[in-house]
Parts: sequence; structure tokens; C-alpha cells
Amino acid sequence: MLCTRLTNAHILTMDPDHPVAHDLGIWRGRIVGLDAAVTSLPAREVVDLQGATVLPGFIDSHVHLAWAGLKAKTPSIAPCERVEDVLAVVDAATSRTGAPGSWVDIAGYDQRALGRHLTAAELDRVSHGRKLFVMHDSGHACVVNSAVLELLPSDVPHQDGFLVESAMSAVRRLRLPYSQEELADAIEHAGRACLAEGITAAAEAGIGGGLLGHSPVELGAYQLLRDQARLPLRVQLMAAGDTLRPVGAHRDDGIPRALDLGLRTGFGDDWLSLGALKIYTDGGMMARTAALTSPYEGTSGSGQLQDDPERLAELIVDGHLAGWQLAVHAIGDRAADLALDALERAQELRPRPDARHRIEHAGLIRPDQLPRFARLGLSAVIQPNFLRYFGDDYAEIMGERRAPWMYRGRGFLDHGVTLVGSSDRPVTDGSPLRAVQFMVERASVSGRRIGPDEGVTVDEALHAYTVAGAYACRWDDSAGSLAPGKRADLVVLGDDPRRVDTGRIGDIEIVETFVDGRRTREAKQ
Repeated sequence: MLCTRLTNAHILTMDPDHPVAHDLGIWRGRIVGLDAAVTSLPAREVVDLQGATVLPGFIDSHVHLAWAGLKAKTPSIAPCERVEDVLAVVDAATSRTGAPGSWVDIAGYDQRALGRHLTAAELDRVSHGRKLFVMHDSGHACVVNSAVLELLPSDVPHQDGFLVESAMSAVRRLRLPYSQEELADAIEHAGRACLAEGITAAAEAGIGGGLLGHSPVELGAYQLLRDQARLPLRVQLMAAGDTLRPVGAHRDDGIPRALDLGLRTGFGDDWLSLGALKIYTDGGMMARTAALTSPYEGTSGSGQLQDDPERLAELIVDGHLAGWQLAVHAIGDRAADLALDALERAQELRPRPDARHRIEHAGLIRPDQLPRFARLGLSAVIQPNFLRYFGDDYAEIMGERRAPWMYRGRGFLDHGVTLVGSSDRPVTDGSPLRAVQFMVERASVSGRRIGPDEGVTVDEALHAYTVAGAYACRWDDSAGSLAPGKRADLVVLGDDPRRVDTGRIGDIEIVETFVDGRRTREAKQ
């Protein structure tokens, strides 16, 4: 007997062997068959979907769940556009938070709305004796007050309290880590938001270190949720590259650096596992720290790498030698050059044809770099909603020649590169359907077309959030399509994205989300 049979549905399976179905049978969290194979079988529950469209659950291949959950509960200065309004929000937050000497977090900082950066002196006026940490929305910068600057080593660079990349990391190291319970609550909150958007699995892009790690024992927060049956969706964890340590492994193993006990990609189960090793090479476009080969338009700045190029390349090579799948953050084309060179060298030293290494963001990729992506078998894990919401600004700072190269779609596909969709939640909107709409239209919220030749079809965009996401996360044997033997993770939509006007895709209702064949209440919120 089936546990559940879904009937009277328009099921887009994303499986070329059976692309559309009417019925789907579920037993113990797995799909056992489609249409005639299950239509006559008895089931404990029969769900009549009344013609609704069903897709595999969306996979968000690059998120920051802990950060997203914490940010949702942090005082925010968005959408303030005047310094005076920002300071008023900060004043109110510091007045009611903690005791003198404690830390106060502020979210929602974006200097573009203000026309310049805040300064430590301005924050001092509203600090009330607290240590202020104002997080940039990109995750690559912050502004702090003088009480924080006084604690930093003298060689940490800043501009009147504004710190970027490794300098921001120095501030974060001053603070006690978040508790596992606090992180677990934040992760659960963000996970429920994902379910409400039809996302059933996600890859957490960096824990334990790097720019956005919250604790050296951060993985324990996810295990806590798993143990308490509170983990809302399947999560794959990327360990931050700086968590690797030199190890005295046998010389035949050829492993120079590793996590303790040699843990690497693949350890875990269907709900919680270790994914790729996350390695940062540069910053971000929003903070103007993405590393470019030519300066940002109208400036002399071309961003920055996170560390000495040789040290970054060595970390990439060592991660490959240790058996990890690599997720290399490279937004600017100069950072992409570094990543491509290092990955090529790594594969020469120890060929691993199915390593499935990934370039995270691939924000500005020159035409000459596309064949190298394909030759190395890399996936491009992009964030379409970056251009949907920030595209007007990004197009200006890249200029007419380079703007079409941003967050490509068609260029990757035409070169045989696996195109993977993701959000980088909470940097911007996490909705896969709104991202799908942008991938097809290539239009920002203002209506500006950005690299229209990079547009893809609706089917190709859906593929990026299902089949390709499963491939990039090494879940392709169990997720990404609705086929017998795979997990019964699926989303029920109020309409078919392939049939509605493109401009309506992002507004399609998420009717229900199923994980392990069970309905989730979160989709109705």
C-alpha cells in the first residue's frame, strides 16, 4: 500500500524519460512510480491536486541560513536613505539593547542608498557605550565605532571605521561565538522561509570560518536541529577553507591539509551532510571589492583578492588533493582567472574527472574564460536575483562592454557548462521563481535589460534550480527530478511557469511544499 498518491496533477518531472505525469505514488518518503504504475494501487492518503502544477522541490545551491535567520531578528537600517535617519535607528537600538560595553548588531547597511559610507565618529554619537557592528548587506564589509577600533591591532586597515574583507573578519574574531542553540533557532527560522518558497534542499555556503562563520563548532548547531527533528529542509554544509589544518597523513594519501579525522565531501546522510569546501578568492560587487582585471567604471579601483594569490592557489590545490569538492567564490574576472589556474593545476597533479568543482557567483566572466569552465568540468553557481535587484547599479559600474558578461546564462549553456541557480540568501530575495523570471527576461526591477543575449528558456531556468542543483550538490541520484527511487521532495504551484506570461512567473503561488512525501505547513504562511 502506498503512503500517499498525488492525483489529478500536472507533474513536470524534469525527467526526460517521463517528462509529464498525472499521478505520483509515494512510499516511505520515496517516489515508487508514476501514472499507470501507481494509479490503481491503494494508498493511505489520496491527494487530489485539482490540476495544479507539480515540480521537483527547488534546490538553492548557495545560501547562508544562520546569517539569514540572525539578520531577520536584528535591527535594520534599511531602507534609510539619509544618514540622520540611519543614526536615529542605531540610537534606538543601542538605547534598548544590552549593557554598556556589550555588542550591538545592526543590519541592512548599503552605502549606495546614502551616497557615502558611515563613519566611526558618526556612530560614536549614538553608541551609548556599546560596541557597534553595522553589517554591510553584501557580507563583505562593515562599519564599526571607535570602541571597536580601539580593540583592533594597529595594522588592520580601515577607512574611518569602514572595514572590508579580511579586515572585517578581524572584527568578527573579537567577539565570542554564537551559541549552538542561538544558531539553531536562526537556521530553523531561515529554513522555514525556504520551504515557503518551494525550496526543499539547500547548500550552506561556509561554516566554521571565513567571512561568515559564526562559531568554530558551528556544525553542531545543524546536528542539534537534526537530533531534535527541527531541521526544516535538507542541508549540505560547506566547510570554510580556513578550517583545514596541516595533517601528518601517510605520504601515499597525498593530503597536505584536512579537517580533523580526514572528513570531506559526502560525509553525512540525506538530511545533513558535508558538501564542498568553500574558498573565498575575492569580495563582492556591492562593496566594490570583487577583483576585476580592469577598474570599476569611473574609478581607479579594481577590487581585491582575499589573500596573496599564491596562498589562495595553494589552498585550492590542497583542498583538491584532500578529496574535497571545491566551491570557489570568484565574482570578478581577475578572481576567476586565479580560480581557473589553480583548479587546472590541481587536476594536473591529481586528476579527478568527477570532482564537480564549482565556481560560486561567477559574477563577471569574460568570453575567453567560458571555454576554460567547460574544459575543467566546472559548474557555475549564479544568483540571478542579484541582477534583478542590483542590476542597474552593477551595469553602471561595469560599463557597456562588460555588463553583458554578468551572471551569464546562455553563454555558460552554449559552452556546455552546468548552470546552477541559487540565491546567496540573505544578500537578496531567495525566491527561485523570481530568479527564473529574471533568467528568462534579464530585466531588473526597473525594467532595464541587462545582457539580454544571456537569457535562457523557462525550461532551462527550471533545470538550474532542480536537476543542475542536484548535480552540483552531488544529490543527482536522489533529487532534482521526480522519478522512481528518488526522494519525494516536491513543490505544488498555482500555475505552470512554462505556460504563463514570463512577467508573471515570479508571482506564481506556492500552494504546498512536500519533503519526504509529507506536507509542510510552512508553505502556507
